[in-house]
Amino acid sequence: MGLIEGERSVEIDAPIERCYEIAADVGNAAEWQGSLRDVEVLERDSEKRALLVETESDAKVKTVKATLRFSYDPPERIDWVQEKGDTKSLEGYWVFEDLGSGRTGATYGLVADPGRMLGMLLRGPAEGKVRDFLLGGAAEGLKARAEAS
Repeated sequence: MGLIEGERSVEIDAPIERCYEIAADVGNAAEWQGSLRDVEVLERDSEKRALLVETESDAKVKTVKATLRFSYDPPERIDWVQEKGDTKSLEGYWVFEDLGSGRTGATYGLVADPGRMLGMLLRGPAEGKVRDFLLGGAAEGLKARAEAS
């Protein structure tokens, strides 16, 4: 099994600052990000943003745990990389683009190496379903949260 990677983009009827603010509130992401089951912030930076978090995600075939380290480039980008977890490696990002007129383009991306054991569970059609679930839940969840507030 190789890498599971992809990205999902949405247009949101909300300003870039609002979209960034919601995505950067990592500790509360489980409220709107479909695949996240639990987030525990272990370390914060001087601006009180989550730097190191433990997450539990529903990968459809298994609950996956990870410890992720975040970095921020407001209001255009948020990145994270797995320090330890159930997958061999995991990196992700949000990229935000101001589309004008109070609208934002938001792209959520993931690159994961599930490793041998988890990879055996993700063969065939399951891989595509897991990719779509992980990517779509985040992008659509951010859109719904930003447009509702």
